[in-house]
Amino acid sequence: MSTIWQLIEQRAAQTPDAVIFVTEDDTRMTFGEFRDAAEVCAAGLAGLGITSQTRVTWQLPTCIPAIVASAALARLDAVQSPVMHLYREKELGFVMRHMQAEFCIVPSVWKGFDFTAMADSLAAEMSPSPVVLSLDSLPAGDPADLGPVPEFAEGEEPIRWIYSTSGTTSDPKGVLHTDATLIAGGQGLADALQMTAQDVGSMAFPFAHIAGPDYLVMMLISGMSAVLIEAFNPVDAVATYAKNGVTMAGGSTAFYQMFLAEQRKQPETKVMPALRALSGGGAPMPPEIYREVLDEMEIKVCHGYGMTEIPMITQGSPTDSDDQLAHTTGKPVTGADLRIVAEDGSLAPTGTDGEVRVKGPMVTKGYTNPELTEQAFDENGYFRTGDIGHLRPDGHVVLTGRIKDIIIRKGENISAKEIEDLLYAHPCVGDVAVIGLPDRERGERVCAVVERPAEGEVITFEEMVSYLGEQGLTRFKTPEQLEVVDSLPRNETLRKVLKYQLRDSFADKAWP
Repeated sequence: MSTIWQLIEQRAAQTPDAVIFVTEDDTRMTFGEFRDAAEVCAAGLAGLGITSQTRVTWQLPTCIPAIVASAALARLDAVQSPVMHLYREKELGFVMRHMQAEFCIVPSVWKGFDFTAMADSLAAEMSPSPVVLSLDSLPAGDPADLGPVPEFAEGEEPIRWIYSTSGTTSDPKGVLHTDATLIAGGQGLADALQMTAQDVGSMAFPFAHIAGPDYLVMMLISGMSAVLIEAFNPVDAVATYAKNGVTMAGGSTAFYQMFLAEQRKQPETKVMPALRALSGGGAPMPPEIYREVLDEMEIKVCHGYGMTEIPMITQGSPTDSDDQLAHTTGKPVTGADLRIVAEDGSLAPTGTDGEVRVKGPMVTKGYTNPELTEQAFDENGYFRTGDIGHLRPDGHVVLTGRIKDIIIRKGENISAKEIEDLLYAHPCVGDVAVIGLPDRERGERVCAVVERPAEGEVITFEEMVSYLGEQGLTRFKTPEQLEVVDSLPRNETLRKVLKYQLRDSFADKAWP
Protein backbone atom coordinates (compact mmCIF):
# COMPACT_ATOMS: atom_id res chain seq x y z
CA MET A 1 0.00 0.00 0.00
CA SER A 2 1.45 3.37 -1.04
CA THR A 3 2.10 6.14 1.45
CA ILE A 4 2.37 9.83 0.66
CA TRP A 5 6.13 9.58 1.07
CA GLN A 6 6.29 6.71 -1.39
CA LEU A 7 4.35 8.83 -3.91
CA ILE A 8 6.94 11.59 -3.44
CA GLU A 9 9.78 9.13 -4.06
CA GLN A 10 8.08 7.57 -7.07
CA ARG A 11 7.37 10.91 -8.74
CA ALA A 12 10.92 12.17 -8.04
CA ALA A 13 12.30 9.04 -9.69
CA GLN A 14 10.02 9.38 -12.74
CA THR A 15 10.37 13.11 -13.46
CA PRO A 16 13.08 14.54 -11.18
CA ASP A 17 13.62 17.69 -13.24
CA ALA A 18 9.95 18.60 -13.74
CA VAL A 19 8.73 21.56 -11.72
CA ILE A 20 6.33 20.90 -8.85
CA PHE A 21 6.08 24.35 -7.17
CA VAL A 22 6.18 27.93 -8.46
CA THR A 23 5.82 30.92 -6.12
CA GLU A 24 4.73 34.49 -6.68
CA ASP A 25 8.38 35.64 -6.68
CA ASP A 26 9.26 33.04 -9.35
CA THR A 27 11.00 30.59 -7.01
CA ARG A 28 10.77 27.11 -8.52
CA MET A 29 11.32 23.65 -7.10
CA THR A 30 11.48 20.39 -9.02
CA PHE A 31 10.12 17.03 -7.86
CA GLY A 32 13.66 15.82 -7.28
CA GLU A 33 14.54 18.90 -5.23
CA PHE A 34 11.32 18.49 -3.24
CA ARG A 35 12.22 14.92 -2.25
CA ASP A 36 15.81 15.88 -1.38
CA ALA A 37 14.80 18.92 0.68
CA ALA A 38 12.23 16.86 2.59
CA GLU A 39 14.84 14.21 3.44
CA VAL A 40 17.28 16.84 4.71
CA CYS A 41 14.52 18.36 6.82
CA ALA A 42 13.43 14.91 8.06
CA ALA A 43 16.95 14.10 9.18
CA GLY A 44 17.13 17.38 11.09
CA LEU A 45 13.77 16.77 12.78
CA ALA A 46 14.77 13.22 13.63
CA GLY A 47 17.79 14.66 15.43
CA LEU A 48 15.36 16.53 17.70
CA GLY A 49 13.56 13.33 18.60
CA ILE A 50 10.71 13.29 16.08
CA THR A 51 10.12 9.72 15.03
CA SER A 52 7.30 7.31 14.15
CA GLN A 53 3.98 8.42 15.70
CA THR A 54 5.43 11.57 17.33
CA ARG A 55 2.53 14.04 17.59
CA VAL A 56 3.32 17.28 15.72
CA THR A 57 0.96 20.24 15.41
CA TRP A 58 1.86 22.72 12.69
CA GLN A 59 0.39 26.07 11.72
CA LEU A 60 1.94 27.24 8.48
CA PRO A 61 1.02 29.30 5.40
CA THR A 62 0.93 27.91 1.87
CA CYS A 63 4.59 28.07 0.91
CA ILE A 64 7.35 25.73 -0.24
CA PRO A 65 9.07 25.37 3.19
CA ALA A 66 5.73 24.45 4.80
CA ILE A 67 5.01 21.68 2.30
CA VAL A 68 8.60 20.43 2.60
CA ALA A 69 8.21 20.27 6.40
CA SER A 70 4.97 18.32 6.09
CA ALA A 71 6.62 15.91 3.64
CA ALA A 72 9.52 15.49 6.09
CA LEU A 73 7.07 14.54 8.83
CA ALA A 74 5.48 12.05 6.43
CA ARG A 75 8.93 10.54 5.83
CA LEU A 76 9.30 10.08 9.60
CA ASP A 77 5.79 8.61 10.03
CA ALA A 78 4.88 11.35 12.51
CA VAL A 79 1.24 12.16 13.36
CA GLN A 80 0.44 15.57 11.88
CA SER A 81 -2.32 17.86 13.12
CA PRO A 82 -2.42 20.90 10.78
CA VAL A 83 -3.91 24.21 11.89
CA MET A 84 -4.67 26.93 9.36
CA HIS A 85 -2.42 29.97 9.67
CA LEU A 86 -5.47 32.24 9.72
CA TYR A 87 -6.34 31.10 13.26
CA ARG A 88 -4.98 32.43 16.54
CA GLU A 89 -4.68 31.47 20.24
CA LYS A 90 -8.09 29.87 20.72
CA GLU A 91 -7.88 27.45 17.80
CA LEU A 92 -4.15 26.66 18.02
CA GLY A 93 -4.36 26.16 21.79
CA PHE A 94 -7.32 23.83 21.45
CA VAL A 95 -5.55 21.64 18.89
CA MET A 96 -2.27 21.53 20.82
CA ARG A 97 -4.05 20.43 23.99
CA HIS A 98 -6.53 18.10 22.34
CA MET A 99 -3.86 16.34 20.27
CA GLN A 100 -1.37 16.33 23.17
CA ALA A 101 1.22 17.78 20.82
CA GLU A 102 4.87 16.96 21.49
CA PHE A 103 6.13 19.48 18.92
CA CYS A 104 4.61 22.57 17.30
CA ILE A 105 5.96 24.15 14.09
CA VAL A 106 4.98 27.75 13.26
CA PRO A 107 6.36 30.68 11.25
CA SER A 108 8.47 33.03 13.35
CA VAL A 109 6.73 36.18 12.11
CA TRP A 110 4.31 36.12 9.17
CA LYS A 111 2.38 39.13 7.87
CA GLY A 112 3.41 41.09 10.97
CA PHE A 113 2.16 38.53 13.49
CA ASP A 114 4.54 36.70 15.85
CA PHE A 115 3.44 33.06 15.68
CA THR A 116 6.41 31.81 17.70
CA ALA A 117 5.54 34.05 20.63
CA MET A 118 1.94 32.85 20.52
CA ALA A 119 2.95 29.18 20.38
CA ASP A 120 5.55 29.63 23.16
CA SER A 121 2.89 31.18 25.39
CA LEU A 122 0.45 28.36 24.75
CA ALA A 123 3.12 25.69 25.23
CA ALA A 124 4.10 27.16 28.60
CA GLU A 125 0.56 26.50 29.85
CA MET A 126 0.74 22.80 28.96
CA SER A 127 2.32 19.94 30.88
CA PRO A 128 4.39 18.50 29.43
CA SER A 129 5.17 21.49 27.26
CA PRO A 130 5.53 20.80 23.52
CA VAL A 131 8.72 21.94 21.79
CA VAL A 132 8.04 24.98 19.60
CA LEU A 133 9.98 25.19 16.33
CA SER A 134 10.09 28.07 13.85
CA LEU A 135 9.74 27.20 10.19
CA ASP A 136 12.59 29.46 9.08
CA SER A 137 15.07 27.83 11.46
CA LEU A 138 14.29 24.13 11.24
CA PRO A 139 17.46 22.05 11.61
CA ALA A 140 19.00 20.28 8.63
CA GLY A 141 20.44 16.79 8.79
CA ASP A 142 22.15 14.11 6.75
CA PRO A 143 19.59 11.85 5.00
CA ALA A 144 22.08 8.99 5.35
CA ASP A 145 21.30 9.00 9.07
CA LEU A 146 17.61 8.30 8.45
CA GLY A 147 16.34 4.83 9.16
CA PRO A 148 14.21 2.84 6.72
CA VAL A 149 10.77 4.13 5.78
CA PRO A 150 8.21 2.41 8.05
CA GLU A 151 6.06 -0.14 6.25
CA PHE A 152 2.64 -1.44 7.22
CA ALA A 153 0.39 -4.14 5.84
CA GLU A 154 -2.96 -3.22 4.32
CA GLY A 155 -5.47 -2.64 7.08
CA GLU A 156 -2.77 -1.95 9.65
CA GLU A 157 -1.72 1.52 8.54
CA PRO A 158 -1.65 3.89 11.53
CA ILE A 159 -3.36 7.23 11.89
CA ARG A 160 -0.97 9.84 10.49
CA TRP A 161 -3.22 12.89 10.23
CA ILE A 162 -5.63 14.50 12.70
CA TYR A 163 -7.64 17.35 11.21
CA SER A 164 -9.97 19.62 13.15
CA THR A 165 -13.43 20.53 11.94
CA SER A 166 -14.18 24.24 11.79
CA GLY A 167 -15.94 24.33 15.16
CA THR A 168 -18.32 27.15 14.24
CA THR A 169 -20.94 26.11 16.80
CA SER A 170 -18.89 24.06 19.27
CA ASP A 171 -15.37 22.87 19.94
CA PRO A 172 -13.77 21.30 16.85
CA LYS A 173 -13.76 17.53 16.43
CA GLY A 174 -10.52 15.67 15.78
CA VAL A 175 -10.88 13.83 12.46
CA LEU A 176 -8.64 10.78 11.99
CA HIS A 177 -7.01 10.07 8.62
CA THR A 178 -4.34 7.74 7.30
CA ASP A 179 -2.16 8.31 4.26
CA ALA A 180 -4.44 5.87 2.44
CA THR A 181 -7.60 7.90 3.04
CA LEU A 182 -5.95 11.09 1.79
CA ILE A 183 -4.42 9.35 -1.22
CA ALA A 184 -7.84 7.96 -2.15
CA GLY A 185 -9.25 11.48 -2.06
CA GLY A 186 -6.43 12.84 -4.22
CA GLN A 187 -6.79 9.96 -6.69
CA GLY A 188 -10.50 10.71 -7.03
CA LEU A 189 -9.75 14.37 -7.72
CA ALA A 190 -7.05 13.52 -10.28
CA ASP A 191 -9.31 11.08 -12.11
CA ALA A 192 -12.25 13.49 -12.27
CA LEU A 193 -10.29 16.58 -13.37
CA GLN A 194 -8.16 14.58 -15.83
CA MET A 195 -5.00 16.49 -14.98
CA THR A 196 -1.77 15.73 -16.84
CA ALA A 197 1.90 16.61 -16.51
CA GLN A 198 1.31 19.52 -18.90
CA ASP A 199 -1.15 21.18 -16.53
CA VAL A 200 -0.31 24.03 -14.18
CA GLY A 201 -2.61 24.22 -11.18
CA SER A 202 -2.86 26.62 -8.27
CA MET A 203 -2.95 26.36 -4.52
CA ALA A 204 -4.37 29.62 -3.20
CA PHE A 205 -6.11 28.01 -0.21
CA PRO A 206 -4.37 27.10 3.07
CA PHE A 207 -2.27 23.96 2.67
CA ALA A 208 -3.34 23.08 6.22
CA HIS A 209 -6.89 22.58 4.92
CA ILE A 210 -7.91 18.98 4.15
CA ALA A 211 -7.71 20.04 0.48
CA GLY A 212 -3.93 20.55 0.86
CA PRO A 213 -2.75 16.93 0.74
CA ASP A 214 -5.70 16.19 -1.56
CA TYR A 215 -4.21 18.56 -4.14
CA LEU A 216 -0.61 17.49 -3.47
CA VAL A 217 -1.51 13.85 -4.10
CA MET A 218 -3.13 14.84 -7.41
CA MET A 219 0.11 16.62 -8.36
CA LEU A 220 2.24 13.61 -7.46
CA ILE A 221 -0.01 11.24 -9.41
CA SER A 222 -0.25 13.40 -12.54
CA GLY A 223 3.19 15.04 -12.51
CA MET A 224 1.63 18.51 -12.81
CA SER A 225 2.93 21.69 -11.18
CA ALA A 226 1.13 24.35 -9.16
CA VAL A 227 1.52 28.02 -8.36
CA LEU A 228 1.49 28.67 -4.60
CA ILE A 229 -0.24 31.78 -3.24
CA GLU A 230 0.51 32.63 0.39
CA ALA A 231 -2.07 35.41 0.78
CA PHE A 232 -4.74 35.58 -1.90
CA ASN A 233 -5.33 38.90 -3.62
CA PRO A 234 -7.37 38.52 -6.82
CA VAL A 235 -5.50 41.21 -8.79
CA ASP A 236 -2.06 39.81 -7.98
CA ALA A 237 -3.19 36.19 -8.27
CA VAL A 238 -4.65 36.66 -11.74
CA ALA A 239 -1.43 38.32 -12.93
CA THR A 240 0.67 35.51 -11.45
CA TYR A 241 -1.57 32.84 -12.98
CA ALA A 242 -1.41 34.50 -16.40
CA LYS A 243 2.37 34.80 -16.26
CA ASN A 244 2.83 31.15 -15.33
CA GLY A 245 0.25 29.68 -17.72
CA VAL A 246 -2.08 28.30 -15.06
CA THR A 247 -4.57 25.91 -16.68
CA MET A 248 -6.71 25.10 -13.62
CA ALA A 249 -7.59 27.59 -10.89
CA GLY A 250 -10.30 27.89 -8.29
CA GLY A 251 -10.85 27.15 -4.63
CA SER A 252 -14.52 27.80 -3.90
CA THR A 253 -17.56 29.70 -5.12
CA ALA A 254 -16.18 32.92 -3.66
CA PHE A 255 -13.00 32.48 -5.73
CA TYR A 256 -15.05 32.03 -8.91
CA GLN A 257 -16.77 35.34 -8.17
CA MET A 258 -13.44 37.11 -7.63
CA PHE A 259 -12.04 35.78 -10.91
CA LEU A 260 -15.21 36.94 -12.67
CA ALA A 261 -14.77 40.40 -11.21
CA GLU A 262 -11.24 40.57 -12.62
CA GLN A 263 -12.39 39.35 -16.03
CA ARG A 264 -15.10 42.02 -16.11
CA LYS A 265 -12.43 44.71 -15.87
CA GLN A 266 -11.16 43.58 -19.30
CA PRO A 267 -14.17 41.93 -21.00
CA GLU A 268 -12.51 41.83 -24.42
CA THR A 269 -9.33 40.09 -23.21
CA LYS A 270 -8.86 36.77 -21.44
CA VAL A 271 -7.14 37.72 -18.20
CA MET A 272 -5.80 34.15 -17.80
CA PRO A 273 -5.23 32.97 -21.39
CA ALA A 274 -4.11 29.40 -20.59
CA LEU A 275 -6.96 28.69 -18.17
CA ARG A 276 -9.12 25.78 -19.31
CA ALA A 277 -11.35 25.37 -16.25
CA LEU A 278 -12.08 26.43 -12.71
CA SER A 279 -12.51 23.84 -9.98
CA GLY A 280 -13.30 23.85 -6.30
CA GLY A 281 -15.81 23.13 -3.59
CA GLY A 282 -16.37 24.07 0.04
CA ALA A 283 -19.67 25.88 -0.55
CA PRO A 284 -22.68 25.55 -2.87
CA MET A 285 -22.40 27.03 -6.36
CA PRO A 286 -25.53 28.70 -7.78
CA PRO A 287 -26.14 27.67 -11.42
CA GLU A 288 -26.05 31.35 -12.36
CA ILE A 289 -22.35 31.53 -11.46
CA TYR A 290 -21.61 28.64 -13.81
CA ARG A 291 -23.41 30.42 -16.64
CA GLU A 292 -21.60 33.69 -15.95
CA VAL A 293 -18.17 32.00 -16.00
CA LEU A 294 -19.04 30.10 -19.16
CA ASP A 295 -20.32 33.20 -20.96
CA GLU A 296 -17.73 35.71 -19.80
CA MET A 297 -14.57 33.62 -19.29
CA GLU A 298 -15.39 30.96 -21.90
CA ILE A 299 -14.39 28.08 -19.61
CA LYS A 300 -16.18 25.51 -17.49
CA VAL A 301 -16.47 25.25 -13.72
CA CYS A 302 -15.92 21.76 -12.32
CA HIS A 303 -17.43 22.00 -8.87
CA GLY A 304 -16.99 19.26 -6.28
CA TYR A 305 -18.13 18.14 -2.88
CA GLY A 306 -16.09 16.96 0.08
CA MET A 307 -15.65 17.53 3.79
CA THR A 308 -12.96 17.21 6.45
CA GLU A 309 -14.11 13.65 7.11
CA ILE A 310 -14.16 12.69 3.41
CA PRO A 311 -11.74 14.77 1.28
CA MET A 312 -13.54 13.96 -1.98
CA ILE A 313 -17.08 12.67 -2.38
CA THR A 314 -18.16 13.91 -5.81
CA GLN A 315 -16.45 16.02 -8.48
CA GLY A 316 -17.46 17.59 -11.76
CA SER A 317 -15.34 16.72 -14.78
CA PRO A 318 -14.33 18.76 -17.87
CA THR A 319 -16.14 16.20 -20.02
CA ASP A 320 -19.46 16.69 -18.19
CA SER A 321 -22.23 18.60 -19.94
CA ASP A 322 -23.05 22.20 -19.09
CA ASP A 323 -26.28 21.04 -17.46
CA GLN A 324 -24.42 18.55 -15.27
CA LEU A 325 -21.78 21.08 -14.25
CA ALA A 326 -24.26 23.90 -13.57
CA HIS A 327 -26.76 21.91 -11.55
CA THR A 328 -24.82 19.12 -9.81
CA THR A 329 -21.62 18.53 -7.86
CA GLY A 330 -20.58 15.78 -10.25
CA LYS A 331 -20.47 12.01 -9.93
CA PRO A 332 -19.06 10.09 -6.95
CA VAL A 333 -15.27 9.98 -7.32
CA THR A 334 -13.28 6.79 -7.86
CA GLY A 335 -13.93 4.38 -4.99
CA ALA A 336 -16.75 6.35 -3.35
CA ASP A 337 -19.84 4.24 -2.63
CA LEU A 338 -22.61 6.81 -2.23
CA ARG A 339 -26.22 6.24 -1.30
CA ILE A 340 -29.18 8.49 -0.53
CA VAL A 341 -31.09 7.41 2.58
CA ALA A 342 -34.68 8.46 3.30
CA GLU A 343 -35.89 9.42 6.79
CA ASP A 344 -37.18 5.90 7.44
CA GLY A 345 -33.76 4.41 6.66
CA SER A 346 -34.69 3.05 3.23
CA LEU A 347 -32.83 3.90 0.03
CA ALA A 348 -34.39 6.98 -1.57
CA PRO A 349 -35.53 6.58 -5.19
CA THR A 350 -33.68 8.43 -7.95
CA GLY A 351 -34.60 12.12 -7.84
CA THR A 352 -35.83 11.98 -4.24
CA ASP A 353 -34.02 13.84 -1.47
CA GLY A 354 -32.46 12.08 1.48
CA GLU A 355 -29.28 12.11 3.53
CA VAL A 356 -26.05 11.56 1.60
CA ARG A 357 -24.09 8.66 3.09
CA VAL A 358 -20.70 7.44 1.90
CA LYS A 359 -18.48 4.40 2.25
CA GLY A 360 -15.05 4.01 0.64
CA PRO A 361 -11.26 4.23 1.04
CA MET A 362 -11.33 8.04 1.42
CA VAL A 363 -13.64 8.04 4.44
CA THR A 364 -12.24 9.06 7.83
CA LYS A 365 -11.34 6.35 10.31
CA GLY A 366 -13.42 8.21 12.89
CA TYR A 367 -12.93 10.87 15.52
CA THR A 368 -10.66 11.23 18.51
CA ASN A 369 -13.87 10.86 20.55
CA PRO A 370 -15.06 7.22 20.16
CA GLU A 371 -18.66 8.20 20.94
CA LEU A 372 -18.72 10.57 17.98
CA THR A 373 -17.27 7.83 15.78
CA GLU A 374 -20.08 5.48 16.74
CA GLN A 375 -22.71 8.12 15.95
CA ALA A 376 -21.12 9.03 12.60
CA PHE A 377 -21.56 5.66 10.90
CA ASP A 378 -24.80 3.82 10.23
CA GLU A 379 -25.41 0.10 10.75
CA ASN A 380 -24.07 -0.63 7.25
CA GLY A 381 -20.80 1.24 7.76
CA TYR A 382 -21.76 4.32 5.73
CA PHE A 383 -20.69 7.74 7.01
CA ARG A 384 -23.59 10.07 7.75
CA THR A 385 -22.64 13.35 6.06
CA GLY A 386 -25.59 15.36 7.35
CA ASP A 387 -26.08 16.69 3.82
CA ILE A 388 -29.37 16.46 1.95
CA GLY A 389 -29.46 15.70 -1.76
CA HIS A 390 -30.51 13.29 -4.46
CA LEU A 391 -29.13 11.24 -7.32
CA ARG A 392 -30.14 12.11 -10.87
CA PRO A 393 -30.76 9.40 -13.47
CA ASP A 394 -27.33 10.24 -14.96
CA GLY A 395 -25.63 9.35 -11.65
CA HIS A 396 -24.74 12.94 -10.75
CA VAL A 397 -25.43 14.25 -7.27
CA VAL A 398 -27.52 17.32 -6.45
CA LEU A 399 -27.09 18.81 -2.98
CA THR A 400 -30.12 20.67 -1.66
CA GLY A 401 -29.04 21.54 1.88
CA ARG A 402 -27.93 20.36 5.28
CA ILE A 403 -30.12 18.42 7.68
CA LYS A 404 -29.59 21.28 10.13
CA ASP A 405 -30.08 23.84 7.33
CA ILE A 406 -33.54 22.65 6.40
CA ILE A 407 -36.12 25.24 7.40
CA ILE A 408 -39.29 23.73 8.85
CA ARG A 409 -42.16 26.18 8.39
CA LYS A 410 -45.57 25.00 9.64
CA GLY A 411 -44.41 21.40 9.31
CA GLU A 412 -43.19 21.80 5.72
CA ASN A 413 -39.50 21.29 4.86
CA ILE A 414 -37.94 24.13 2.86
CA SER A 415 -34.54 23.95 1.18
CA ALA A 416 -32.55 27.14 1.70
CA LYS A 417 -30.43 26.40 -1.38
CA GLU A 418 -33.44 26.39 -3.73
CA ILE A 419 -34.29 29.95 -2.73
CA GLU A 420 -30.65 31.09 -2.71
CA ASP A 421 -30.10 29.88 -6.27
CA LEU A 422 -33.11 31.86 -7.49
CA LEU A 423 -32.24 35.06 -5.63
CA TYR A 424 -28.58 35.01 -6.64
CA ALA A 425 -29.63 35.39 -10.28
CA HIS A 426 -31.38 38.72 -9.56
CA PRO A 427 -29.25 41.71 -10.65
CA CYS A 428 -30.00 43.61 -7.43
CA VAL A 429 -28.51 40.86 -5.25
CA GLY A 430 -24.75 40.72 -4.66
CA ASP A 431 -24.92 37.46 -2.73
CA VAL A 432 -27.49 35.79 -0.51
CA ALA A 433 -27.95 33.40 2.39
CA VAL A 434 -31.36 32.04 3.39
CA ILE A 435 -31.88 31.05 7.02
CA GLY A 436 -34.65 29.93 9.32
CA LEU A 437 -35.49 32.09 12.34
CA PRO A 438 -37.57 31.10 15.38
CA ASP A 439 -41.24 32.02 14.95
CA ARG A 440 -44.05 31.37 17.47
CA GLU A 441 -46.72 30.88 14.82
CA ARG A 442 -44.74 29.05 12.12
CA GLY A 443 -42.04 27.25 14.11
CA GLU A 444 -39.55 28.87 11.76
CA ARG A 445 -39.91 31.69 9.28
CA VAL A 446 -37.84 32.08 6.15
CA CYS A 447 -35.40 35.00 6.13
CA ALA A 448 -33.30 36.04 3.12
CA VAL A 449 -30.10 37.91 4.02
CA VAL A 450 -28.93 39.78 0.93
CA GLU A 451 -25.53 41.33 0.31
CA ARG A 452 -25.59 44.66 -1.50
CA PRO A 453 -24.49 44.44 -5.15
CA ALA A 454 -21.28 46.19 -6.18
CA GLU A 455 -23.31 48.60 -8.32
CA GLY A 456 -26.93 49.69 -8.34
CA GLU A 457 -29.75 49.43 -5.82
CA VAL A 458 -30.38 46.44 -3.62
CA ILE A 459 -33.56 44.39 -4.02
CA THR A 460 -36.58 45.41 -1.93
CA PHE A 461 -38.91 43.04 -0.10
CA GLU A 462 -41.72 43.63 -2.59
CA GLU A 463 -39.38 43.05 -5.53
CA MET A 464 -38.12 39.86 -3.94
CA VAL A 465 -41.60 38.43 -3.40
CA SER A 466 -42.68 39.34 -6.93
CA TYR A 467 -39.53 37.98 -8.53
CA LEU A 468 -39.66 34.63 -6.69
CA GLY A 469 -43.30 34.26 -7.69
CA GLU A 470 -42.35 34.85 -11.32
CA GLN A 471 -39.69 32.17 -11.00
CA GLY A 472 -42.32 29.67 -9.92
CA LEU A 473 -41.31 29.33 -6.27
CA THR A 474 -44.08 27.81 -4.18
CA ARG A 475 -45.71 30.50 -2.07
CA PHE A 476 -45.05 28.88 1.33
CA LYS A 477 -41.30 28.85 0.56
CA THR A 478 -41.14 32.61 -0.12
CA PRO A 479 -39.17 34.46 2.58
CA GLU A 480 -41.28 36.45 5.03
CA GLN A 481 -38.29 38.56 6.00
CA LEU A 482 -35.53 40.36 4.08
CA GLU A 483 -32.35 41.68 5.67
CA VAL A 484 -29.69 43.66 3.79
CA VAL A 485 -26.00 43.60 4.77
CA ASP A 486 -22.87 45.13 3.29
CA SER A 487 -21.13 41.75 3.36
CA LEU A 488 -22.06 38.26 4.48
CA PRO A 489 -19.91 36.78 7.27
CA ARG A 490 -17.55 34.13 5.90
CA ASN A 491 -14.86 31.84 7.22
CA GLU A 492 -11.28 32.61 6.29
CA THR A 493 -10.44 29.47 4.32
CA LEU A 494 -12.85 28.76 1.49
CA ARG A 495 -15.03 31.81 2.22
CA LYS A 496 -18.07 29.76 3.24
CA VAL A 497 -20.97 31.83 4.60
CA LEU A 498 -21.33 31.46 8.39
CA LYS A 499 -25.08 31.09 8.73
CA TYR A 500 -24.96 30.61 12.47
CA GLN A 501 -23.73 34.20 12.82
CA LEU A 502 -26.64 35.41 10.71
CA ARG A 503 -29.10 33.47 12.87
CA ASP A 504 -27.54 34.99 16.00
CA SER A 505 -27.73 38.48 14.49
CA PHE A 506 -31.37 38.37 13.43
CA ALA A 507 -33.02 35.88 15.80
CA ASP A 508 -34.10 38.54 18.28
CA LYS A 509 -34.72 41.35 15.83
CA ALA A 510 -38.18 42.83 16.02
CA TRP A 511 -40.25 41.61 13.10
CA PRO A 512 -43.84 42.47 12.09
